[in-house]
Amino acid sequence: MTIRGENQVREVIGIFMISNEAARTAGQCRHYSMCKIDYLGTGLCPAGAENHFVSYYPQGRMDLVKAVAAGKLPVTERLVDIADTCTLCGACDVQCHFISELRPMPVMKELKKHVKEHLAAGKPVLPEFDDTSLSSNDPLLVELRGITGPRWASNDPAITTAYFSDPCPVTIPKLPRAVVLPQSAEEVEGIVRAAKKHGVPFMVRGNGSSVMGFVMTDGILVDTQRMKTMDFDADNWCVTVGAGVPAFDLQKEAFARGYRVNVAEPAAMVCANLMCSGIMSLFSTTYGTLDDGYVDAEFVSPEGDRFRLKDKRQPDLSRFALKDQPLAGICTSVQMKLYPMTADEEGFLVPVESLQEALVFVRELSIRRIGFGLGVLGADYISAFMSPSSTLARAVKEFTESTLRAPFMVMVLGDAKDRAAVESMNRTILSNNLFRTLMLGLPNLKPAAGDLQDTLTDILQPLGDADGQPLSDLLARSDLQPLIEAALKPSPETHAGAVPEDLRAAYARLYARPEMTDLVWLNMFRILSSRMGREKHLLPLIMYVPLDKPEVIGALASGLKRIADSLNLKNDFGFVSPLDLGKRAFLEYDFYLDQNDPDEIQRSRMALDAAAEFIEKTSASVTGVQWIRYTLNQGCCRKEYLLYSI
Repeated sequence: MTIRGENQVREVIGIFMISNEAARTAGQCRHYSMCKIDYLGTGLCPAGAENHFVSYYPQGRMDLVKAVAAGKLPVTERLVDIADTCTLCGACDVQCHFISELRPMPVMKELKKHVKEHLAAGKPVLPEFDDTSLSSNDPLLVELRGITGPRWASNDPAITTAYFSDPCPVTIPKLPRAVVLPQSAEEVEGIVRAAKKHGVPFMVRGNGSSVMGFVMTDGILVDTQRMKTMDFDADNWCVTVGAGVPAFDLQKEAFARGYRVNVAEPAAMVCANLMCSGIMSLFSTTYGTLDDGYVDAEFVSPEGDRFRLKDKRQPDLSRFALKDQPLAGICTSVQMKLYPMTADEEGFLVPVESLQEALVFVRELSIRRIGFGLGVLGADYISAFMSPSSTLARAVKEFTESTLRAPFMVMVLGDAKDRAAVESMNRTILSNNLFRTLMLGLPNLKPAAGDLQDTLTDILQPLGDADGQPLSDLLARSDLQPLIEAALKPSPETHAGAVPEDLRAAYARLYARPEMTDLVWLNMFRILSSRMGREKHLLPLIMYVPLDKPEVIGALASGLKRIADSLNLKNDFGFVSPLDLGKRAFLEYDFYLDQNDPDEIQRSRMALDAAAEFIEKTSASVTGVQWIRYTLNQGCCRKEYLLYSI
């Protein structure tokens, strides 16, 4: 689509001042795609659910307002439709605040106001697509529309802008020539062949929630949103999932049938997540990673031919090469394994005073097959997950590290026998009931100024001083639970007291639901993990590491901390989760940046370069250390080829 002449540009873009509040909010969108799944049960954006393009979801509208504020987006037919279809229902306000404390409603209103005033002034609107007989039209777009239908292929700037970039500091922004939404593998074949015919590159996108710059292209952007098939085969303990199914929706359907699947971030498309990095979760302790989680998968090759992994004459995607690999094809469906659950499943936390102690303990649990999900979590993770606000999260982190002297927690997901086994190891156990009490009473951890009521610390500290017990041990004592409850006054309403007044009723309804404080459910659906990026955008550095060498893991964490500290970047330990009976593990260490601060962006680039060099050097000298970067496009590989140097 072209705009001819300076006057036409000025007329179509128009003159409109976006409010500072809306512009700031729009610029802070993390692109975690949580507004594309109904993870709170409060309803999905109606326009997004019907139209599927990112631009119709709150995330896309944020990008559009950001572009309008910069004077870079004309008023087009699609922009008019995007503004018109927003009902201002407010679902995005609750969803976005829950993970990031952002309030998108002023942004949605500003977009509608911009378009309304443009139309009221009688200014022109660019047509999305002229008559197909005109030679001025992009022949590639004409062909793509013939494959998917006119509605599902577009080069309208109001569509392509939402696929232009992401918050990662090393992302190279690229505006797609066209965005296309296929509904079937046959349509994907046609799209890939059209790309080859026209000599145009293509890139496939799940939900774009990796936010690491992997899904940008100036060619055809293939968005798999419409490929939402799920076919359960209970007799074979598997489910065939289309490329447009996010992890949350699959887990929800499996859970309703009495099963569990091993999936990762809730908004991540299962097929894309598998190909991008393999599936990583606390459940990987038992269910594995990479090729462990699937039975078969279907692809469309770069030549436009369909194949399955089990086909003998097709590319062998089980192999792993320690180098960057090109896209092997578009994964159009995958057969994921289903796992049984038991009625006595529960989660609990074991507080520890050092990373070394935590690593030794979690490895022993893994070797002994205690728990079906295990992880070492830093205080930053625990506090962010539990807290409905960043201010409260900082208070919880301070309480965990300073008062409890437990900067790390080992999370165990298991059954009654697993709990008994951990108790027999003379470990302090913070039960799920205690976790629920703490979570629902968090705002009273530090009462407001002038409140003379004893705090939890006031109650525990004298007892700890008297008998020399760590406060974390006292916290777990059953005889002290009435005092703990009296101090915290746990309830959905108490928890909701930490959020803005107009959201408190919604939060109280949410936290009246038992699953919102159930450690097993929360780890299955992972709806809290995006809170890690609440204050600043998250840059996770993920490695496979040898769990029998805790000193190596400690050196990696310390080295990454030194790099970030030297560049004045916020950073913290994330988690470690065992693999393969404690022989290997995932390690995540996190850097953070203000995605709108040019200086911080530059410093984060320097930090990533230094971290890459550090990880590569360690990998070359220590067996078992592998950087996740090399699993990009190799997520279907055999686990052993990656984890072990053979």
